[in-house]
Amino acid sequence: MSKKRKISLSEEELVLSLQHREKIAVEALYDMYSASLFGVISRIINDTAIAEDVLQETFVKIWHSFSSYSTEKGRLFTWMVNIARNLAIDKIRSKDFKNQNKNQEIENNVTFIDEQRNTVYKPELMGVKDLVQTLKPEQKLIIELVYFKGYTHVEAAEELGIPLGTIKTRLRMAIQELRKHFN
Repeated sequence: MSKKRKISLSEEELVLSLQHREKIAVEALYDMYSASLFGVISRIINDTAIAEDVLQETFVKIWHSFSSYSTEKGRLFTWMVNIARNLAIDKIRSKDFKNQNKNQEIENNVTFIDEQRNTVYKPELMGVKDLVQTLKPEQKLIIELVYFKGYTHVEAAEELGIPLGTIKTRLRMAIQELRKHFN
């Protein structure tokens, strides 16, 4: 099994390749700088998966905004580090990131409390899964995606290829239908 050889270019060669939008530029950029940029991002974001996503965003932004880079203003690496750093900071300041961390704390606490009380949420034991089977097929599918598989509304819409508004309407109608069984 042969290992892929890493590509290394001089900074001048890399800049020229990026300006000409050459494929080798992307490969060299990743091979030469991914570890360093990931290190910068990881110091700001402690979650490896999120840091990896920000690294990918960094390379995409570098590629799309390379025309704004100027050799007179500084070294290529410095410019890229600033992009990586700014994207990482934007991520931790984002509402999604903050909400995810808050939700994670709540989930961890609920799980801890359930373990202490020896209770576990099992919808099949409550009969909820049986009740879901009584719904219309399109409602049942959305309930399964959102509540049993953990999809967000947006992810469910993308998965099913239908508008977000339709997902929300069907979900609301399904919940109203299920409520009838508990009143």
